[in-house]
Amino acid sequence: MNKIYSLRYTESGLIYMDSEDDCDSVVDAIFVSAYNEEFCISLDWNPAFIANLMKAGFLVMSTTVLPAEDNSGETGKENPVPVEQPIDLVLPKLHLVRSALFFGNLHIKRSIRPFLSRYELRFDTEFKTIVDKCVQTHGEGWLTPSLIKSIFDIRGQLAPPANPRKLSNAAALAALVPAVYPLPVSFGLYRDGVLKAGEFGVLCGRVYTSYSGFKEENNAGTVQMILMIKALEEAGFDFLDFGMPLEYKTDLGAQDINPEQFVHIFRSAQL
Repeated sequence: MNKIYSLRYTESGLIYMDSEDDCDSVVDAIFVSAYNEEFCISLDWNPAFIANLMKAGFLVMSTTVLPAEDNSGETGKENPVPVEQPIDLVLPKLHLVRSALFFGNLHIKRSIRPFLSRYELRFDTEFKTIVDKCVQTHGEGWLTPSLIKSIFDIRGQLAPPANPRKLSNAAALAALVPAVYPLPVSFGLYRDGVLKAGEFGVLCGRVYTSYSGFKEENNAGTVQMILMIKALEEAGFDFLDFGMPLEYKTDLGAQDINPEQFVHIFRSAQL
């Protein structure tokens, strides 16, 4: 019988992880333990560790913990890590219910179809601009400065040499291919050459995990997702990982799956 991987816990009961951990083994141990939280926790911002979390199927979030009483953060736990000054924590999230869209299930409402031809989708041509707009739209609640820096570090340090962000738009869209390494990328939606919606996320194997998005006019966000989904399907990806279930994702055809199912198909989609 294989030895169960030894998990470490904070005083508040959250699993603690860092660069010493085998992230896949932590996931396996979670499934055979009585752990019923969505979040683990860490103080380790090493880009290689953050990338390993992504490759293990975690959606990496963050929160800023404040001193004294005001530091419950995204975890809902009081004082998960006591601190004397504000600090950004890593929150690897393994959703208890995960939203996944398998491309054959894509549903396009009749009312949105006329808008599809009015826009152009561009892949990974304005990464920083799109990330900045996402933070401006949603704030730094979980998109903390440390998480954003880590995402840029992974993109710059761990991406393969032929990173599509350095190519022309036509070549970049053609270069939308499954990734051996977790690779942060962006999708932008343009009308008459002007950016109207976009999102960023992470390519890993034949899966794209959506992190955050923005829109600047009605219907643009929906059009961006539809055109992105079609591009991912054409490029040979297996499915879109939407993260947390929400109504607009279900409306597009996403389905809710449990974490064991998600990890199984996520691992099957790795290169």
